[in-house]
Amino acid sequence: MALSISQVSFEHHRTALGIGESTPRISWRFDGKVSDWWQSEYDIEVNRGGQTQTFHAKSPDSVLVPWPDKPLESGEEATVRVRSFGRRRHVNTAWSEPVTVEPGLLSPEDWQGAEAIVSDRETEVNATHRPIYFRKDFSLDEEVLSARLYITALGVYEAHLNGQRVGDLVLAPGWQSYTHRHEYNTYDVTTLLQRDENVIGITVGEGWYAGTLGWSGNRNIYGDTLGVLSLLSVTTLNGTKIFIPSDDTWQSSTGPIVSSQIYDGEVYDSTQQMEGWDSPGFNTTGWLGTHTVEFDTSVLAAPDAPPVRRVEERKLENVFTSASGKTVIDFGQNMVGWLRVRVKGPRGSTISFVHTEVMENGEVATRPLRTAKATDNITLSGEDQEWEPSFTFHGFRYVQVDGWPDDTELNADSVTAMVIHTDMEETGFFHCSNPLLNKLHENIIWSMRGNFLSIPTDCPQRDERLGWTGDIHAFARTANFIYNTAGFLRGWLKDAYKEQVENNYAPPYVIPNVLGPSPATSIWGDVVVAVPWALFQTYGDKVMLHEQYPGAQGWIDKGVLRNEVGLFNRSAFQFGDWLDPLAPADSPGEATTSSSLVADAYLIHSTELLANISSYLALTENAEKYARDRANLTRFFQSDWISRNGTVANETQTGLTLPLYFDLFAEPDHYTSAVDRLTDIIAENEYKVGTGFAGTHLLGHALSKYDEADTFYKMLLNEEVPGWLFQVIMNGTTTWERWDSMLPNGSVNPGQMTSFNHYAVGSVGSWMHENIGGLSPAEPGWRRFNVHIRPGGGLNSAEARFLSPYGLIQAKWVTEGRKRGCGEVFKMLVTVPPNSEAIISLPGHPVENGRGENKVVVGSGVYRFERCLK
Repeated sequence: MALSISQVSFEHHRTALGIGESTPRISWRFDGKVSDWWQSEYDIEVNRGGQTQTFHAKSPDSVLVPWPDKPLESGEEATVRVRSFGRRRHVNTAWSEPVTVEPGLLSPEDWQGAEAIVSDRETEVNATHRPIYFRKDFSLDEEVLSARLYITALGVYEAHLNGQRVGDLVLAPGWQSYTHRHEYNTYDVTTLLQRDENVIGITVGEGWYAGTLGWSGNRNIYGDTLGVLSLLSVTTLNGTKIFIPSDDTWQSSTGPIVSSQIYDGEVYDSTQQMEGWDSPGFNTTGWLGTHTVEFDTSVLAAPDAPPVRRVEERKLENVFTSASGKTVIDFGQNMVGWLRVRVKGPRGSTISFVHTEVMENGEVATRPLRTAKATDNITLSGEDQEWEPSFTFHGFRYVQVDGWPDDTELNADSVTAMVIHTDMEETGFFHCSNPLLNKLHENIIWSMRGNFLSIPTDCPQRDERLGWTGDIHAFARTANFIYNTAGFLRGWLKDAYKEQVENNYAPPYVIPNVLGPSPATSIWGDVVVAVPWALFQTYGDKVMLHEQYPGAQGWIDKGVLRNEVGLFNRSAFQFGDWLDPLAPADSPGEATTSSSLVADAYLIHSTELLANISSYLALTENAEKYARDRANLTRFFQSDWISRNGTVANETQTGLTLPLYFDLFAEPDHYTSAVDRLTDIIAENEYKVGTGFAGTHLLGHALSKYDEADTFYKMLLNEEVPGWLFQVIMNGTTTWERWDSMLPNGSVNPGQMTSFNHYAVGSVGSWMHENIGGLSPAEPGWRRFNVHIRPGGGLNSAEARFLSPYGLIQAKWVTEGRKRGCGEVFKMLVTVPPNSEAIISLPGHPVENGRGENKVVVGSGVYRFERCLK
């Protein structure tokens, strides 16, 4: 295959319209199975305003290379092409396809005096906020060359121009720590405008800004009034600039959306529809005015993450009757989103949709929702209509339908499930010969999709849906393989730092912080070290690492509550090994491993990571300091928690996993004996999981580190509770919060904290990717990567693929029967993308009369290997 450049991107953006960088770094991937190809030079062609310049660099770099030209201005479009040159006598690429990049509004002054506006309608401060419809008439006397709409909301918005929907974003601008960073979106609306009369219409719902957040029922955390801030920038054919800002000349009204809340759902009254409200010629009699409100434009920011979109439609799989005679529909998959309904029924009649994840005792199980109603209601117009909610979302597989009219058959043509999440690029793929493991991996992906919705949440269905830091700490390593999280987590980490500073440098339990002050807590607090480090391993982005360094350093230097020797203060609250399988249903923090041991181990690990980060950022003195601190803390840890013969104070799965994985023992033979004791404990527990949040994501990696992958295979393949495949055997389609969110008898766990869509235990995905699939970065950014497959578990084939910053990586293997003296033959195919190399560790030994090393280093190309396993 000819060598080519398959994708050019800017920073972490796949679509580079309205970005926040004036000098965006440029990356390109390669396509083509060429042998041992390395880039030596590259050209970047930049076209600005019809003037083209080509910039040449002698460099092997193809990821996050510097912007070569002068900075772009707000709203300035540039078109970029790239070509690469191989080393001497190697092929060169042709020019890539042209890609455009355009910053948004880079300073408050660029908003041309636009102000945040709210309706003149009086609202009850502590009540649900009825969505507001905003409208502005304007006229254009000249033909339009180009137009951009820059917009955000005090709430979440949907924009229209001349009766047409603007863009395909939903729940925009998403959820940020609005007081620190309030995102706006940019749209190309050139084709939606017309000469003469035009209308812009914007609907705003309360969303996260003014809606209820958390189980305590707190609302109006960021503001108590719904509003909009926008600027329509129009360039005419003769070069005239026209600006239509949000100001007090706009009009406002309420409409058919009676209420739309994150937790409780939407109430829509079709009899109040205002046909043409967003088009010229609409009669606005009865509409109210607007007035401006104070808004700090300095916090406005272009998004780092991709937007939330409808990404999939799911067909209805079954309609059945519940035990009490209710109509229930089943989509066969626990997901996040809402319904799209096509229906006709008597005018004024109402249909109710109650969304749940599971059934219990023959009915939709609403108890796990706690106070969240998760219910949509639509009052019908009497005509054929299509409807879906605007400003809510649900976690569901089942929906109880009440009031469905006889005029329309309830089937796959009338009801469709719309799946939504942050529209990240899928980068990781896994498949093996065990269908239960494949289903587990599919469930992990579905839980990630449902909980990567603007921020990384804990769950998507009950009265919570918050950005718990402990969950993403555990899951980041898995997440970064499955999807491109570079922008998503970078933006969230910016909020984490701001919130951390306000909390005495201790990261709050949830980001954005809506729970108030949080004590310094291990694992949850360590997120500001561990997640930037995990991101750096995947994307190699030192700029991101620089951004997050003050937060990582602030946590270690100022946030941690220490005792006299520098370990964690023993009186400090800790979540510890949260959701240990032996913890009582009503007390998930009562783990079998000391929470202080857990906290001390993670503190040492985070200190080591900070030393590594300092080294990568060339902060040599800091690197040396934190390395010394790590060594000193390790000695104190050994004094407090490990006996002279190497026995740990808590001989549990987590109690042994942490010092093994974090290298906390004093003597080499202590590691050997600790591994033996850990495997004995696991065997005595019948290969069932005995870890919670602190240990689960590390257990498999610790065992593999000490050549005990076979032990973890037995755990992974265990179909009993607590274990990963129990959830699959129980027909789970996402990963659960508790190992036994559903009990073996099919009833729901009696605890008040029971979700069927949590990604934390799905952190086992990283072990599957790296051990069954064999793929992991050997250095930050995947320029060098490992292929180290550990066959086992009765598997006879597997494949992992990863779309790295350099191109597609593939490792595919099978085992076959006897051949040339081998009891079992292992065959592997490895694909290495151009401008990168693989370190391949081969299992077993060469086939009879064959030759070969156990470890080889290869450049790009396709390689095949055969080995004897037995």
